Amino acid sequence: MIDIVIVNWNTGFLLRECVNSVLKYGEGQIDRLIVVDNGSTDGSIDLVGELSGVDVIRVGINLGFAAACNLGAKQAYSPYILFLNPDTLIESTSLSVPLAFMEKPENDGIGICGIQLINEQGSVSRTCAKFPTVGSLLASSLGLDKFPGLRGSGVLMDDWDHETSKVVDQVIGAFFFIRRSIFETVGGFDERFFVYFEEVDLSLKVKKSGLDSCYLVDTKAFHVGGGSSSKVKAHRLFYSLRSRILYGFKNFPILHACFLAGITTIVEPFTRIIWCALSGDMLGVKNTWEAYRMLLKYILKTLRNELK
Repeated sequence: MIDIVIVNWNTGFLLRECVNSVLKYGEGQIDRLIVVDNGSTDGSIDLVGELSGVDVIRVGINLGFAAACNLGAKQAYSPYILFLNPDTLIESTSLSVPLAFMEKPENDGIGICGIQLINEQGSVSRTCAKFPTVGSLLASSLGLDKFPGLRGSGVLMDDWDHETSKVVDQVIGAFFFIRRSIFETVGGFDERFFVYFEEVDLSLKVKKSGLDSCYLVDTKAFHVGGGSSSKVKAHRLFYSLRSRILYGFKNFPILHACFLAGITTIVEPFTRIIWCALSGDMLGVKNTWEAYRMLLKYILKTLRNELK
């Protein structure tokens, strides 16, 4: 009934633990477990390559998360696809609960669902998000949602305790359970998003098609968070910023998108550096400058290509 796609890039032993949890608790529920390896160099894919019941696709290069997900999904044939991060451990009911929920006729209007995720501190992670607006993106990027009274003004729904099941705009991509039919209808993930915002964009496409996303608390999984991207923080910030600008130009009116791009490239670097400096995070200052250097280089290269 379910095909699971895991995209791996240098996640070490996290990948093996994730795959083991799927093999342990997915018996009788999954048709295929597909691991797409984006050119890992840490030997992580070798830890699962010989396991029975695991189909490994070795890409050889880093295609990006969206493209790798699409590649894995092309090998899927079951009614449901679960895109699962390799830093996630499922439990005994992590698959059966969303599957039973989606199979109920009264839930035919739900295209995507996610479940409760527990972090390393044992707390429920506040992972659901609202569809971005220029205002909410700016509140998040400038750190305004950190101030008392402004929690929830950003994109993340961190003013809600995530202790009840409800329809939301977007569930986190770490556990992204979707009907294969709608995934194919909307064209899958937009591969222009190398990483970040790809699940936001896909959720918006599904919403525009007439289906909702739902967050379920009747089961849970453990999610470390960060995974491979925690090792390359400057690159992580660069791709997040780039994807945000791309999302704006794809989904916002042109003037709103230009305003967002201006704030992101001109104002935000200084606010980020101030936040890092105030907290004594000098490495964060260095990573911020490096990320914005890469962003400026990318923008200039894009403009040159457009002018040719």
